[in-house]
Amino acid sequence: MSSSGAGQFYWCLKHSRVESDANICPAVERLGPYGTEAEAMRALDRVAERNADWDAEDERWHGEPQP
Repeated sequence: MSSSGAGQFYWCLKHSRVESDANICPAVERLGPYGTEAEAMRALDRVAERNADWDAEDERWHGEPQP
């Protein structure tokens, strides 16, 4: 990877760990980049939060959820 991405962190979906530019899996297996290791560690939490927000927006768009 080029030096333009130096200091970035990623969440590896394959290994369930934070990775940096020095030790990184292919793009298809990671989320990011994130500016800090702590942000990368929260990657799956952010995905879950965004999915919940999008699901709620879908319900508002389509009307009330069916019982």
